[in-house]
This record gives sequence, C-alpha cells and structure tokens, in this order.
Amino acid sequence: MDLDLTRGSVTALLGENGAGKSTFVRILAGDHRPDDGSIAIEGTRMSFQTVAQSRDAGIRLIAQEIADAPTLSVAENIALGQLPNRFGFVDNAAMRKLAQDALDALGADLPLDAPVSSLRLGERQIVEIARATAGASRCLIFDEPTAALSDAETQRLFTLIRRLQQAGVTILYITHRLDEVFAIADRVCVLRDGQVSLNAATSDVDQATVVTAMVGHAIAAHHDRYSFVDAGAVPMLAVDKLTSSTFFDIDLSVAPGEIVGLYGKIGSGVPELASALFGATAYQSGTVQLAGELVKFAHPAEAIARGVGFLPADRASEGLLRPRSVAENLAAPSWGRLASGGMISRATEARAFGNWHHLLQVRSRPDGSEGITTLSGGNQQKVLLGRWLEAKSQLLLLVEPTRGVDVGARQEIYGVLRELARQGHGILMASSDYEDISEAATRAVVMVRGRVVAHLTQDEISIERLTEAAGGGVHA
Repeated sequence: MDLDLTRGSVTALLGENGAGKSTFVRILAGDHRPDDGSIAIEGTRMSFQTVAQSRDAGIRLIAQEIADAPTLSVAENIALGQLPNRFGFVDNAAMRKLAQDALDALGADLPLDAPVSSLRLGERQIVEIARATAGASRCLIFDEPTAALSDAETQRLFTLIRRLQQAGVTILYITHRLDEVFAIADRVCVLRDGQVSLNAATSDVDQATVVTAMVGHAIAAHHDRYSFVDAGAVPMLAVDKLTSSTFFDIDLSVAPGEIVGLYGKIGSGVPELASALFGATAYQSGTVQLAGELVKFAHPAEAIARGVGFLPADRASEGLLRPRSVAENLAAPSWGRLASGGMISRATEARAFGNWHHLLQVRSRPDGSEGITTLSGGNQQKVLLGRWLEAKSQLLLLVEPTRGVDVGARQEIYGVLRELARQGHGILMASSDYEDISEAATRAVVMVRGRVVAHLTQDEISIERLTEAAGGGVHA
C-alpha cells in the first residue's frame, strides 16, 4: 500500500469491513508492526515499535472502539499519556486546564470531575477525540468518529477538523458514511482486499464511483424491496402509554412479519425505549403486551425466555463475549438448551453456528472456531443477530444494527432482516441512521425528546421526511 498525506489535508480512507483499514492505521499508530515497507514523516524514515513512539512523532489515533479508563474522571482521561506534573506529582490545575481547553475546542460541555463510566456513548467518544486533539499533533487519525455522535456534535467535530486543517495538521478520516466524505475530505483513498482500488481528489469522483471501488461492483438501490401486508394478526408487541424519565406516553406496535423503524437522534429516547422493552432498564408507567399478554420484564433473562432478542448499540462492550469464539458467541443465550448433562461441547456450538452461517452470510470458518474479535464489524453484527435466531426469538429489538458497518455489509444485513420478516419475525429497528429506516423499515415511528412526533407508512419514508420529522417539523 502506498499513500501520501500532505500537510493540512483531509484524506478519507474507505473500504469494506476487513479491507485492511484498521490494520493500516494501527501500523501508523505504533500498535502493529508492518512486514515490509517504510513510513516517512517530512522525508525522515521512521519505525514505530510502540504507541508512545508514534505519539512522540505527532501521530494520534482516535480508534473506533472506545478505549478509555472508565473509573477515571473526564479530565484525567483527556490528559492520559500527557499528564502534567509538578515535583513528581500530577498538577491537577494544569490537567484541568488542558482538558477544558480541549473540550472548548470541540464546543463540548462535559463535567471535568465526572467518571467517564457515567457518560453516554456519544459523550465518551467526545472525550476520546478531546484526548487526541489536546497538545501538539502532526497527524490525527479518526476511525469512525461520528458513529455515536449527534448531528450537532458531528458538525462541531467538522468545524474542529477544518480548524486543525488550517493550522497545518494532517487528517486521515475513516468512515462508512459517504456523505461525510464529500463534506469534509479533500481526497479519498479506497482499500479493497488490502490494496488501494481508488486514490483521487474528492472533487473528481462521485458516490457511485466510490461505492464501486469499495465493493468491486455497483450496488442497486432498494435491492430486494420488502412490503408488509397486514393480515390482521394479533401484534407481536403492543406498547401503550409507556413512560420513563427519558420517554413519555409511547404507543407503538409490531406485527409478525413487520419491520418497524424507530427513528430518532441522540436524546430522542429511542435506545432507552428499546432497552426498557428488553427489561434492561425500568419504566414508570404504561403497559407492554407480547402476543396479547401483559408482560413486565424485571430482567433481560425474562425477555429472552419469552422469545425476545436484543442487539445493543455498543456491540463491543455490551454484546460481544470478546475472549470467546464466533460459535460460542452465537450459542451463548442457548447454552441451557444445547447442554447435555450440564455440559456443552465445541461440536454442539459449531453445529448451532452452522445453522445460521449461510443464511447470515458470515465471513468466517464454517465451524466458527476463530475468535470473535478477528471478524470485521459487519460480521460480528451478523453473529450477534444469529444468536437470537438460534435462541428462537420471534421478536427482535435491534439498536443501531449497522453502526460501524460498511456499505456492502449494510445491504447484506438489510437483506437478512427482510428474510426474517418474511419468515414471520417481528422486528423493531431502533436507529439514528436514516438509511437504516429508509432501506429496511416497512413503517417508521419518529421520536424527538422522548415523544413520538410522527408515524410514517413505507411509502412516506424518505430521508427528507425523516429529517423533517426528527427536527420537530411533523407531529403525530
């Protein structure tokens, strides 16, 4: 791979999951060693054996997966790696100033003394960005920085990137959102199967050209469109006046074979509602019915036992069993059913994985014996979806199902959801990504500040309509 990054430029690095993007940037960050080739900064060849050496050379990586210290404060996390000291002790006043200056540059207002574990995912991402941008940097590498950010936070990040660009800082920007590429990047470099398939000025290419370079062929819009036909069946899920501290008077239903898109930006209450329906968080009032029967889950285990599956927004910390294999991750909720004499064998788990390997198009060994962390983000997401199919879950609550997933894998996931709907599964897809809703949902419910503001039929769903409703322009 050859790539030149000029001072003060913004280069978008694109490619499907598994194309080699993360390996490449981790070599630049000193986290991996290359087998061959060289890295030069301003003409001087360098070899990074550690992350510290890369940082000393002015390269900072904001990784896709959150890598903070949860028990430390916001200020301490931002200053990690460059803690100011005085007489051998941490200089708290200087540390707080460094942290506040970094947050101010981002236009972010976070409590410096709060433990990072108390922040929501988007706020923790801001802390990661603030840590990387604090102090002197020559090159900043952003790996999916906006995946957990609101629209307003994303725009503030773009403003900061332009400011850094003007100051001569070089930016390498990894994203799966093609609209971001044309909004922020000067150049676009696409990797496919570990090799550069496109390297051009952004002004010289269009979105279709970039997608073709990523996947090797053009992707048809609205492939395999699925329309739900209401047969008058009892709703699989019926919610009436559900209320908590983050959402209010929510009414919605999901029928067998229906894909309901629950759309809302950060602060809308969408992920909190999905979590409450799974029994992971409590609600104060209202009712929930499954197939016409009143339920109130005190714990996710009760929801799982009643055939409810849940895909969390943050698969790394809330979904994956990271030390375990692919097959173990898929079989985990079904261990009780799959066990014989209180024991479960690798062969049994491999058979369970084999039940779904082909349907979900998981790119892995057929027996799922490799570690789950060796798979790309899109394939990890498919495995997490497969665990609920093996558990025979009929109602699927999916939160941000395509977060951190490339354009090709997105289409594959949408296709899987359509096939599951055809088989009679009820799907509630809670997402802040309008593409999820416009591509896969048969009906949309839009939330703003904890309340439903719009119900859209499949024919009414469009990016413009969703954006207008999420901005408060349409009311139920």
